[in-house]
Amino acid sequence: MPAPGPAPAHLDPRLLRAFLAVAEELHFTRAAARLYVAQQALSRDVRRLERELGAELFVRTTRQVTLTGDGERLVPYARRALQAQDDLLAAFGQARPLLVDLNSPGLTTPRRVLHRARELAPEHELMARYESGLTGAVGEIVAGRLDASFGRFAGLDPALRAGLDHQPVRYEPMAIVLPEDHRLAERDAVPLAELAGETVYAGAGNPRTPEWTDLARRLFDGRGIRVAPPAPLAVGDEEFQRIMAKTRNPVLAVIDFPAMPGTVLRPLTDPVPLSPVSLVWRKGLVHPALDALRRAAAELTAEEGWLVRPVEGWVPAIDLATGSVHN
Repeated sequence: MPAPGPAPAHLDPRLLRAFLAVAEELHFTRAAARLYVAQQALSRDVRRLERELGAELFVRTTRQVTLTGDGERLVPYARRALQAQDDLLAAFGQARPLLVDLNSPGLTTPRRVLHRARELAPEHELMARYESGLTGAVGEIVAGRLDASFGRFAGLDPALRAGLDHQPVRYEPMAIVLPEDHRLAERDAVPLAELAGETVYAGAGNPRTPEWTDLARRLFDGRGIRVAPPAPLAVGDEEFQRIMAKTRNPVLAVIDFPAMPGTVLRPLTDPVPLSPVSLVWRKGLVHPALDALRRAAAELTAEEGWLVRPVEGWVPAIDLATGSVHN
């Protein structure tokens, strides 16, 4: 590596994005996939940046990639420079699309917020993604491949929460999906006590949804309801329905859960369990479409009374403690 010379008069932001992707992934193949470029092109951009700065930024071996001292020093500068560029483009109506995870296609709350945001900011592009769980989505948010998601903020690992902001949106009443010939299928609503002795599927073993399984365990604790053991991870509605029909376990859901053939959806009562839903995004993210998304969530929350808790409503104590819900 040449000795440091005069600072370059100009740095291509693309080179900084290449550097930052590798710095965050510490893996050239993953960083290239994140930026949708060939690994050779990514390596070429990093080498060019090193030449222009006159500094070695990474130590590369056959087993690992690590940052040098100069690389660690560059990270905060690169982040600020790229954020400033995004802010400038946004100020002149040239913001990149905002990528918003809706969890699953059939869920009502995220979809309504997104649709309202598009009405509020038609000049910006908000694009839907489906990550099937907040923990899975947050991994993409932290990596910069996704901007926002919806879900139970208190169910995230504290280390993840530290790098995120969130806005409470709704207490979603929870429900149970039953085989249509189940003993409780004829009930208009199912008291939790009636599920004693049942084994209920709540996503156990799915690495993308541990916040949902944790919610189920807290709800079932002391009520004689078991969380079903991990089932084969099903991708897509058809496979999920097939696996659930095979196991015949009731499925813990929310009241807006999309219909599945051969099943009925019944609200849970006594108490009414509530799933706290927040809008979640990366701390420090500045984007005009995020402003529209937050405004849309606030408007719908007020119009629909989404954060008004029923007297008989149940919310986990940890969600109250982390400020994920309104007391």
